[in-house]
Amino acid sequence: MVNYGFLSTYPPTQCGLATFTAALMRALTDPGGDERCGIVPVVDSPTLQRPRDTTVRLVNGRPLSALRATEALNRYDVLIFQHEYGVYGGRDGEDVLDVLAGMEIPVVAVLHTVLAAPTPHQRLVLQRIIDASDAIVVLSHTAARALLDGYLIDAGSLHVIPHGAITPAGPDAVRSGSGPTILTWGLLGPGKGIEWVIEALGHLRDLRPAVRYLIAGQTHPKVLAEQGEAYRASLQSLAKATGVGEQVVFDPTYRDIEPLTAMVRAADLILLPYDSTDQATSGVLVEAVAARRPVIATDFPHARELLSGGAGLLVAHRDPVAMARAVRRVLTEPGLAESMTARSADLAPALGWRSVARSYRILVRALIEARPDAVPTGHKVAM
Repeated sequence: MVNYGFLSTYPPTQCGLATFTAALMRALTDPGGDERCGIVPVVDSPTLQRPRDTTVRLVNGRPLSALRATEALNRYDVLIFQHEYGVYGGRDGEDVLDVLAGMEIPVVAVLHTVLAAPTPHQRLVLQRIIDASDAIVVLSHTAARALLDGYLIDAGSLHVIPHGAITPAGPDAVRSGSGPTILTWGLLGPGKGIEWVIEALGHLRDLRPAVRYLIAGQTHPKVLAEQGEAYRASLQSLAKATGVGEQVVFDPTYRDIEPLTAMVRAADLILLPYDSTDQATSGVLVEAVAARRPVIATDFPHARELLSGGAGLLVAHRDPVAMARAVRRVLTEPGLAESMTARSADLAPALGWRSVARSYRILVRALIEARPDAVPTGHKVAM
């Protein structure tokens, strides 16, 4: 029996890292298995709602909280630590190093962002995380290459394990008869590139039935705190000015993973128009491919890696004409959407949470068994 300890944001916090952690914990504790999982959630304020079944939290900016988190996590057999810039306290999240310094168990660091051009201090913090960890997991081969090129890391400690997604069985969801739906989802904020899709719709007015563009997701909490709903309002104004206001639908509902998957499967086409040219990992991209939907994405590294075999089309960044041309191809070219769906179906099994959890189990058991003082797993009492 293995007791997994997790350090990450966690529901009810609404962010991609929290959703990822909750899904991985569920996958590791499938009925009939011998694994147990516990979480020390990361929060910015002690007044925030506490997740169920947790007694200890890491409250950013509270040194005593870090000490308690360290003590709690050391009761497990292994720590699986989720890293993302902006999650942990201190400059570039450096406060998490205090927790890692006190770990007496194997540490697996899952790096959700590997910056192509980090600042010197960001590079220093990440290097210290690497040094404090027994294994490093990245979510794409692009991220792995960036680490090997830019950091001091033992290649033997570096592992590529996909993000993970639900891989639905059976036929696709029934689509509406009102016309094709293009879907973009995720926490809303500048850099998503949604404005380019709205402009692209202006080049598709001749398509019948008319294209519907669904933009699903709440405004990112940090964007909301700093800018309110200014970005969403600007998109609504742009849609009206472009003459496609009736084709653009905003859905700010926050969805858990199952209803989110159902929404993705009901779309005719997924569009990832991100402005970033160096995005090494994208959970949204993985979820779209795992759901067996045709994908159009801007030419960022993870999209090149996952879609180059035919599961999707790549387009130039900030180019509404190129986006419109790609959308037209997928919706009108005979056999293209079907071939993209078939290629996604080939990729989907390796992206499913069951397969991802299996990879983490293998990695963790190897780390535990490799320790000189290894004892049978399951010897500790979880929180």
